[in-house]
Amino acid sequence: MYDNILVPMALDHGVSGTTLKTAATLCNPGGQITALHVYEPPHSSVTVYLDEDTVREGFDKAREALAEKTAGLGDVTAEIIKGRSYRAIVEYAEQHGTDCIVVGSHKPGLSDYFLGSTAARVVRHAPCAVHVCRTA
Repeated sequence: MYDNILVPMALDHGVSGTTLKTAATLCNPGGQITALHVYEPPHSSVTVYLDEDTVREGFDKAREALAEKTAGLGDVTAEIIKGRSYRAIVEYAEQHGTDCIVVGSHKPGLSDYFLGSTAARVVRHAPCAVHVCRTA
């Protein structure tokens, strides 16, 4: 059982309900669960074609989607940060004293064997225990 659980959430994948339930099961009474979405800003080559309002609108939509996914879960704190996925997750865990990360993972495809998935990178670099929830 854990006291401070981090649940990274990719808002476009359907595994977040499973990871949040798993985190609730692993959490000690009175423990803290944080649902974290890492918003990856457009790469600099793309931002040349986007105005600041468009980028801000994308961030605001991600914040709304995270709020929807965590609505009604009073014991879950929703956080959104900007950065690159796995690196931001690991740094957040280090800075906030996380003792377990519950991360979802899809069945790996060919590209994952060459590049590695976010979940795999989190497992390799996390400063704490990591529980991986695999989707079918």
